[in-house]
Amino acid sequence: MLKRFEETEQVMRRCILLFLSICALPIQGQDWKQFRGSDGSGILGHPALPAKLDMDEHVDWKQALPGRGLSSPIVVGDRVFVSCASGVNQDRLHVRCHAVSDGALMWERQFWATGRTMCHEKTSVAAPTPASDGSRVFVLFSSNDLFCLDLEGRLQWLRGLTADYPNASNSLGMASSPIVIGDTLVVQSENDSESFAVGIDADNGKNRWRMDRPKAANWTSPVVMDDAVSGKKLVILQSSKGVTAVDPASGEIAWNYADGASTIPSSVVAGGILLVPSNGITALRPRSADAEPEQLWRSSRLRPATPSPVVLGEHLYTVNQAGVVTCGSLKDGDRVWQLRLKGPFSGTPVGWGQYLYFVNEKGLLQVVDTETEEGEIVSQIDLGETVLCTPALVDGALFVRSDQHLWKIAE
Repeated sequence: MLKRFEETEQVMRRCILLFLSICALPIQGQDWKQFRGSDGSGILGHPALPAKLDMDEHVDWKQALPGRGLSSPIVVGDRVFVSCASGVNQDRLHVRCHAVSDGALMWERQFWATGRTMCHEKTSVAAPTPASDGSRVFVLFSSNDLFCLDLEGRLQWLRGLTADYPNASNSLGMASSPIVIGDTLVVQSENDSESFAVGIDADNGKNRWRMDRPKAANWTSPVVMDDAVSGKKLVILQSSKGVTAVDPASGEIAWNYADGASTIPSSVVAGGILLVPSNGITALRPRSADAEPEQLWRSSRLRPATPSPVVLGEHLYTVNQAGVVTCGSLKDGDRVWQLRLKGPFSGTPVGWGQYLYFVNEKGLLQVVDTETEEGEIVSQIDLGETVLCTPALVDGALFVRSDQHLWKIAE
């Protein structure tokens, strides 16, 4: 009897330890691990922030930042990460980790830039958004300096890509954000001189593959979509020439679309369809390997400006240079309605349910209900500072970085 009691007690202890270990894990549903979220869509599929926002009630906290940046914050578990650049020449690079709960600084790491820090006065060396695989953070700067740190801020490896590719630079500044797929980090560095894309081993920072890219300035970021044949993940590289689908592990090209594309807003994937800022918006459905994808429709009336397109439900949304939001049918690209917001905009909207959250360059956050007949602004709050980033959206909170602060807007 005593032996049976001891065995039962051991089983209970193991169950308790297992339960505690599970509770200690980051809540994956709340992670926002890269530019436009973990899946690159900018949309959450479950309830998030309220639609009716108030400055006094919903600004949970704000924390001062040591330098400027256009990069988006990313969220992993109970931590929010953001990059900054400071100094007269923006050659002091900052990686910061704040607590989601109260914004307290958990750690900061600083590095000197090894590459060129020249950029347009509107942008910043801290323009690319960091990416995470859940246990590490990969931070790229416009200077082509790339850092890998664990969640505690311990440096795992670093690379000065300018040392390997000395002519890879842009006088206006680089902005393409890296993405991590499995154990491969994909970096797109395109300019007028030495353009390339590279797949990097996330464990050690070494190249797995490298390919030449069109020699033209380009600020778009890669996106991920499933291969129509194998079901494996492909990385989509966009440039002025079009888009190229690449196996992220090997660098092998799966297919090409060569009818041109924008060099600022990036593509978005929805339901196996690639929506490319090309001649307005072009909807592509990949077919078999080595075959050009099928063009489903094309609409010049959905042409985006700087913000990338987003898909919410059965509709696609774009923002033009005048700050007008256009809602188009995902089925055929037909325009459904238009709504003028207070612009201009640099960041891409994010959303959930029927709501989209737009933050303009002056820091005005506008919430749009997309299910009304002509779209409707249901609330707005003014942060009063320059905002050029795309926000991060997690359960119950919106994280925005301005030129001076990191903000948490929450219930």
